[in-house]
Amino acid sequence: MNRIRIVGILLSVALMWSCNVTKHVPEGQHLLHKVHIQSDVKDIQVTELDDYLRQTPNSKVFGLFRMQLGIYNLAGKDTTRKVNRLLMRLGDPPVLYDESQTTISAQQIQKLMVNKGYMNAKVTDTVKLKNKKAIVSYLIKSNQPYLLRNYNVNIDYPVLQRIASDTARSLIRNGMLFDTDVLDQERERVASRFRERGFYNFNKEFLVYKADSSFNENKVDLTLDLREYLKTGKDSVNQIIFKQYRIGNVYYYSNNTLNINSNTDNQGKPDTTIYKNFSLISPTGKFISLNALIHNTHIEPNELYSDLSVERTYASLNSLAPVKYVDITFKESSDSTLDCQIVIVPAKTISLSADIEGTFTETNNGLFWGGATSLTWMNKNTFGGAESLSVQAKAALEWQNGIWAQELGSQINLRFPKFVFPVGSFDFKRGIHANTDFRTNFLYQYRPGEFTSTNLSGALNYSWLRRRIRHNLDLVNLSYVYFPFIDTNFKNNYINTGRYNKYNYENHFIMRASYNAAFSTFNANRPMRNYSNYSFSIESAGNLLYGLNHLLNSEVSPDGSYKLFDIRYAQYLRGEYNASYNQIIDKNNKFVYHMGLGLGIPYGNADIIPFERRFYSGGANSVRGWGESRLGPGVYVERQDVPTRDYNQVGDIKLDLNMEYRVKLFWLLEGALFLDGGNIWTIKDYPEQPGGAFKLDSFMNQIAIAYGAGIRMDFSFFVARLDMGVRLFNPALSRREQWRINPVSDDFAFHIAIGYPF
Repeated sequence: MNRIRIVGILLSVALMWSCNVTKHVPEGQHLLHKVHIQSDVKDIQVTELDDYLRQTPNSKVFGLFRMQLGIYNLAGKDTTRKVNRLLMRLGDPPVLYDESQTTISAQQIQKLMVNKGYMNAKVTDTVKLKNKKAIVSYLIKSNQPYLLRNYNVNIDYPVLQRIASDTARSLIRNGMLFDTDVLDQERERVASRFRERGFYNFNKEFLVYKADSSFNENKVDLTLDLREYLKTGKDSVNQIIFKQYRIGNVYYYSNNTLNINSNTDNQGKPDTTIYKNFSLISPTGKFISLNALIHNTHIEPNELYSDLSVERTYASLNSLAPVKYVDITFKESSDSTLDCQIVIVPAKTISLSADIEGTFTETNNGLFWGGATSLTWMNKNTFGGAESLSVQAKAALEWQNGIWAQELGSQINLRFPKFVFPVGSFDFKRGIHANTDFRTNFLYQYRPGEFTSTNLSGALNYSWLRRRIRHNLDLVNLSYVYFPFIDTNFKNNYINTGRYNKYNYENHFIMRASYNAAFSTFNANRPMRNYSNYSFSIESAGNLLYGLNHLLNSEVSPDGSYKLFDIRYAQYLRGEYNASYNQIIDKNNKFVYHMGLGLGIPYGNADIIPFERRFYSGGANSVRGWGESRLGPGVYVERQDVPTRDYNQVGDIKLDLNMEYRVKLFWLLEGALFLDGGNIWTIKDYPEQPGGAFKLDSFMNQIAIAYGAGIRMDFSFFVARLDMGVRLFNPALSRREQWRINPVSDDFAFHIAIGYPF
């Protein structure tokens, strides 16, 4: 708490001192206070022009306060004092106006305009100096641009001519601006497509444009051609550049054995393993099998050379657990053949880690505190084929009203870096380039005075990446939940009375299959561009079992359902979709918008979806004015007569709508303001969840709204997050009380989490 107060005081003082922005501005110099760009061109965004400014003002927090500058200004001028040096390091020094940088910025903007086709554009800069502050303005007068009248391709090589003349893929269109950036991208596209067809030595620099603008109409005729020295077709350079290569042999070298003669007597003579055109050369006692390497190599012998195959091979081999890093080179082995040499450096194969964590659970009777510990052992090369085996054991204790609740669990996961299936040829399985995971989980729970439960599950999962889309398929996932003991008083007082959802305390069996995919438009080469993230999943359970029961005319139980091991198995269909959009303002500020939808439908052998597969609302990644699973369904009112949380607060339909403004504060600290909306609903009108059913004519009035602020610590490899949400609209209250204009203590929720919420 003291640390939180210190940070709060520091931020408050920094806000106050951010008003005194010229404290550390030397005499005779000026703080760059504002920069304005005014342009008469609508096709070029001002944010794009910002990238060409050599000087920009100190960034603002929430667009109002120069927080980083305020932190810096807290420091005194005596740099021998540690506190002053610390504050200067945490904050940002004032950006001082530099006339030369302003001139260069105007020249850079002028160059951009010319590159965009505005050959006659004029950029002027002005500066106003007052009170040690400088306000710089750039005025862009575009004048008439040059447009592309006709575009032609004139290349003698048929394959290259076809690629460049592909109007469906070409980035160049008649009537477009004479944009040199687009022209360069088109050269890159053509060269890349040409290299995909085996022309290893070709690059975009061999392509040139010839422009004719002698019409006095600001029109340009453009022709894509080869450089003159490549048109003869006779010299040695030409023959090399236009030589089409196929892949010959693929050689793998482990432990840096590329230079075999460098091996010492201690290392021994390298072993060589061969399969078709693949060879593994490694010291005695090779660390990884040739089979595993082939399955994760996209470079194909006897196929044409391809840049894309090289990139995919880098990604696949580097993802193998026992691989530290990979280097791929090519060497001409014959007139039109390239041998591929892949050097693989191994990583450590055995690891052991332990985690200790503190836990607390918010209940109607207060907070239950506890702790948990886990021990994980991992072998990254279990069978010599880069198979990764991890075994985890976990134990947790929680103090509940004078009694310890216990939880014991274990998890085993075995990953094969290839597609494992009982049928299918080697080449077919290799072509999929998938990872195969076998997972098992065991969980034992003891809740004193309530129940004892055992949960056993297992799954067969496939995952792969193709065309920037990540795919994940659970071919089969089995879950068995058994309650060997339920306390009689607990059953009579909580389950039978509806205070707890009775379906949560029934033995059940789930046999399901699911598929999910995720895609992002983020471009690491252009990180300041807006981007989106998408994911969706679909899941089905019980259909195979239900079909077999029908086919075999199995006996139907008195309640009209089929059973397996005397347990009514679940049958349902469940889908979920998430989309987020990141709007980049500048390197320190951005808006993020998120929408999440979920729908689950029980049918056939089930009246309700199993508790663990239903949706919940509230928590660190949902509507943050409520705790996890403390909102909804619908206008359902949380019961106060239960000792822990109300387990009726789950549903079959989910809606999340979120908007968040994120800003860099100082040092590792980031800030956020957010607005959340959403709720869950049940697909049927269950008696244990009154007011929870989804109805088309009323659900809009049941969308809860919350707002709040957060502090995040960005450590690059992970983000630690603390968010405070405040309820603005609570649909579960009466009409007079729903809008929480003057919130009380129950309207606040705090969330500690790892990673961004979406």
